[in-house]
Amino acid sequence: MKYYSTNGKAPIADLQKAVVKGLAEDRGLYMPEEIKILPKVFFDNIQEMPFQQIAYNVASAFFGEDVDQDALQDIVYDTLSFDCPVVKVKENIYALELFHGPTLAFKDVGARFMARLLRYFTQSNQNAPSTQNNLINVLVATSGDTGSAVANGFLGVEGIHVYVLYPKGKVSPIQECQFTTLGKNITAIEVDGVFDDCQALVKSAFMDEELNAHMKLTSANSINVARFLPQAFYYFNAYARMKALGKADNFVMCVPSGNFGNICSALFGHAMGLPVKRFIAANNANDIVYKYLQSGKYEPKASVQTLANAMDVGDPSNFARIINLYSQNNKLTPEATHHRITNLISGATYSDDQIRETMRQCYAETGYILDPHGACGYQALVDGLQPGEIGVFCETAHPAKFKEKVDDILSIDVEIPDRLAAFMKGEKQSVPMTKNFEDFKKYLMKQ
Repeated sequence: MKYYSTNGKAPIADLQKAVVKGLAEDRGLYMPEEIKILPKVFFDNIQEMPFQQIAYNVASAFFGEDVDQDALQDIVYDTLSFDCPVVKVKENIYALELFHGPTLAFKDVGARFMARLLRYFTQSNQNAPSTQNNLINVLVATSGDTGSAVANGFLGVEGIHVYVLYPKGKVSPIQECQFTTLGKNITAIEVDGVFDDCQALVKSAFMDEELNAHMKLTSANSINVARFLPQAFYYFNAYARMKALGKADNFVMCVPSGNFGNICSALFGHAMGLPVKRFIAANNANDIVYKYLQSGKYEPKASVQTLANAMDVGDPSNFARIINLYSQNNKLTPEATHHRITNLISGATYSDDQIRETMRQCYAETGYILDPHGACGYQALVDGLQPGEIGVFCETAHPAKFKEKVDDILSIDVEIPDRLAAFMKGEKQSVPMTKNFEDFKKYLMKQ
């Protein structure tokens, strides 16, 4: 499989280059030249398959030409050592629980898959000394869960060092513990700014020739194809579980969306033949894509801090992939592209007060504990489901990851799972950083 840049000005890349570089030379995001449609027999029998088998079939369509089949199966099965069940919340609304991995957030699958795929591509160097000449340096910006998933996915992997950039004071205390207490090959960078500043530092680093001559850089944000594509596994699994319940007809998928990598992977799944009727992108107050869906104008702006902090993104990177996908690589006009997108995707946006009320109402009516992000997805289905439709929303993180907020809103004491509590016992280790790229570059040049 070959990969091209959304900006159209970079050389075509193979999978290894796309994964190791992360971002194309023209600052565009890599896109596969072909999206293979999965055979009808796969969907006919999908409800009888376990999650790992479903994921392997999907992974083969994306990566089978570039990764040995036995190795790919090992990567998939090792990545998915946990399940992502569908749970009924109320009539016609189900939660796809994506938080049963090691860090209790949906990004575990993409991060673990990428770590194993990158190790596969670099295994020839595993016996070489870890010098700066062969060490791969992973830069990742996080608004919350990405940092913990990537840090734990790559922890202890020889030949790879991870730098997690996060906005000071804008991630939950538990989230912060999950990537600032690990040490070893994980370095946390505490940026005096917002998530968009962290993301800008990462992108600028990839484009700096002097820095790239000094060290090998790649990204584990969803801008990397090996991070976002495996998230498509979730949606095939959701369809399988709903089909097993006899509820896969008129199936609507709602995805809480920040950087839009998760819903982008779902849309790739749809292009592969996944029979989802339509999608809803649920936003918090950072409503840039919601406004695009209404007007056809994409106008990024500075992000604002909200209860659902992992979705506090003012210029979602992966929206470029969505535009590229539905414009047929910029062959269609902006108007025609907008029409195609809005035929399949609608949006919703919720304020902090609305999120709080949704969490309270859902708990009172059903006993189900929503985290602030899942609350946006749940409410979008409550507001937007049409007669005869079945809705599934992504519950993207365990509510204990936002314990202070959830406890306060619901007046309960959310139990902290043992594996989450273990992170909280560690000592914080982080490097303070301004949002000025020259300061960040100077730090990396010394590594």
